Amino acid sequence: MGRPAVRQLVWDMDGTLLDSTRVVPAAFVAAVSQLGGPQLEPAQVVASYSVGSTEVLLAHLLGRPLAAGEADVYYRQLDRADVFAYPGIAEVLGELRRRGHAIAVFTGASSRAARLLLQSAGILADVLVGGDEVARPKPDPGGLVQAAERIGIPPADLAYIGDSPLDLRAAKAAGSRAVAAAWGHQYEAGEPADVTLTAPLKAIDLLT
Repeated sequence: MGRPAVRQLVWDMDGTLLDSTRVVPAAFVAAVSQLGGPQLEPAQVVASYSVGSTEVLLAHLLGRPLAAGEADVYYRQLDRADVFAYPGIAEVLGELRRRGHAIAVFTGASSRAARLLLQSAGILADVLVGGDEVARPKPDPGGLVQAAERIGIPPADLAYIGDSPLDLRAAKAAGSRAVAAAWGHQYEAGEPADVTLTAPLKAIDLLT
């Protein structure tokens, strides 16, 4: 028997929906500096994305636990930043809505950070699972399992579109279709994927 048909798309956020290559690392660098932490380069932030969601990452970069309210320093930086969707994202999301599909997002960022960034880019998600809502970060599949539950379909009926190797590994662990977003800043051509997309609009072809 073949694999189940793809009934729903779930999107990673940073580097897939949003070109946040500069905005998010810059917000972490500024917040860490304001909180008395080490001087960081943006590349150091990106290299640490895998440690966990927003507050976990901020504490990691500071090298100490966060005190009450300190995460707000980061969120204030993020709130004043402008971030934009990649070319073609608005069109593909509009087509998905026209066809009656939910806009679903699973991101390693916290739900609070995701809402700020998606709002800045003019994207409204019907289903949003943040990294603060799962027990373990990607490549653990927990976020995709949650997304599937909220949509009301099995994970095997999902395609997860993401730019990083961790996204693709999470998809495979969930039994979902692993779809590489080749336009994203963490895309690695050598990471196995079920499908590689060169442009967002091609995601429509995944659906039956």
